[in-house]
Amino acid sequence: MLWPMLAVALGFLGIAVLGLLGIRVFIEARRLGLEVARTTERINRAAEDLERAATGLARTGETLRP
Repeated sequence: MLWPMLAVALGFLGIAVLGLLGIRVFIEARRLGLEVARTTERINRAAEDLERAATGLARTGETLRP
């Protein structure tokens, strides 16, 4: 009777450990997704700033031509 109870306890413990690891993976994947979204927003903002600067520079270059 000891071995079947030990097997059931170890099986339950294994399932609990897998559940906890699954929760950790979910939390880290969510955190990574938020970081990717934040970084994408920063890149888009930098690209818009660069585009505005390039447009202004192009206008300045056009006014310098004789």
